[in-house]
Amino acid sequence: MAPPPAQASAGPDSPAGAPPAQPPKLLERMRIHLRTRHYSIRTEEAYIDWARRFILFHDKRHPQDMGGAEVEAFLSHLAVDRRVSASTQNQAKAALLYLYKQVLGIDLPWLDEVVQARRPRRLPVVLTPSEVRALLLHTEGTTGLIAQLMYGTGLRLMEALRLRVKDVEFERREIVVREGKGNKDRVTVLPENLIAPLQAQLRKAQALHAQDLADGLGRVLLPHALGVKYPNVDKTWAWQWVFPSPVRSLDPRDDARTGEPLRRRHHVYPESVQRGVREAARRAEIAKPVSPHVLRHSFATHLLQAGYDIRTVQELLGHADVSTTMIYTHVLNKGGRGILSPLDAL
Repeated sequence: MAPPPAQASAGPDSPAGAPPAQPPKLLERMRIHLRTRHYSIRTEEAYIDWARRFILFHDKRHPQDMGGAEVEAFLSHLAVDRRVSASTQNQAKAALLYLYKQVLGIDLPWLDEVVQARRPRRLPVVLTPSEVRALLLHTEGTTGLIAQLMYGTGLRLMEALRLRVKDVEFERREIVVREGKGNKDRVTVLPENLIAPLQAQLRKAQALHAQDLADGLGRVLLPHALGVKYPNVDKTWAWQWVFPSPVRSLDPRDDARTGEPLRRRHHVYPESVQRGVREAARRAEIAKPVSPHVLRHSFATHLLQAGYDIRTVQELLGHADVSTTMIYTHVLNKGGRGILSPLDAL
């Protein structure tokens, strides 16, 4: 007697009568695709969110059944109805192009014809040295040290938070930035005034790491497949975060060894630093919109004011093109375009 159809279709390792494995849904396919190509967790979350919004905007129609008109309609809705910035609209477009080209494998002419929103040219907000001093005096703890580090080195916020112990060179007075914006490495200066505070921070971080190891934890997130190649390197002190979070959390990605969520200590969350800097600016009564990134702008501007070569500043900031660094020449403390007003000449 022939077996029932369900049993006949089951694989050799499948239990009798088990339904065949369902292929992952579209958004899960996109997530797997992004992780396979080592995109950051922030990019992964943003792209998945934009794909989900696009599908919901068109009444849950499958993207394979839509085309350029639907993409244009969604991007227009973001610009006209939601009034998002040009950079946000371009991020949504990049997510949809990734969905169609990389995940669905649809390479249609209209994909490259979707209009790119023009980002307006804005001058950066820059603090004066006295404003920076007042701001830093009103910060405290880890947030204050990170703010000093950003102003003293020109690091971006995430570059500062992702700093690892091995990349702080005290003897050479330099900091190595690994996989910065554009996936590029660079070297920047380590201020003399930060050596002692950073060494104290490392002692606190090492105490947390020792406690984690004693509790059977202590594995830090490693870039790409380094943890697979070197199974225990994620427990070593050199790879730990300089600014570890005070609490442990579940990794949003699975452990490569077991496939289970891994409990570990992440670095300090960027939102806590952003909130701390905004509160410090309020207490210092600075009448400018202040965020952590303003400290990077101020670093570049104050170096140019001190007479440093613009190429040197470009390398410290990690700009691919010197034209990006040139924008800081427009906010130097010399008045509009560095000219002497005729009123001052009277």
